Amino acid sequence: MKLDPERYAKMTRDALPHSPVLKDCLWAFFVGGSICLMGEILRQSWLLLYDKELAGTLTSISLILLSALVTLPGWYQKLGARAGAGTLVPITGFANSVVSAAIEFKAEGWVTGVGSRIFIIAGPVIAYGTLASWVWGIVYWIMGKL
Repeated sequence: MKLDPERYAKMTRDALPHSPVLKDCLWAFFVGGSICLMGEILRQSWLLLYDKELAGTLTSISLILLSALVTLPGWYQKLGARAGAGTLVPITGFANSVVSAAIEFKAEGWVTGVGSRIFIIAGPVIAYGTLASWVWGIVYWIMGKL
């Protein structure tokens, strides 16, 4: 049986489950916003004890630590399955990707497992982020010379 592309597209649309886009977007928005709100609460708490610069550093460290701790029992992955992109807030999502890879390859040993594969997901982000910063830095420098 030969299907024309339009009929095949209709059959595919009919077979796919309906995706509640609005609900998914709202979940992502509120979960991402909650993570950011938690970061702001941490920052304000650190500001009670330290200056602005150190409070910002401690906030980042706290968010990374909390993200790692929530990743260990698998809660971050469950939240990510429900909230989608809302859990990709850069600092917590990055910490989650590093810890997840470390957990996944721990059985292979500390050197050949964790050590060599800990940045399997985060590595490209680091590499391309560094490359992009160099490129934009050069562009910025050239624009300043003109």
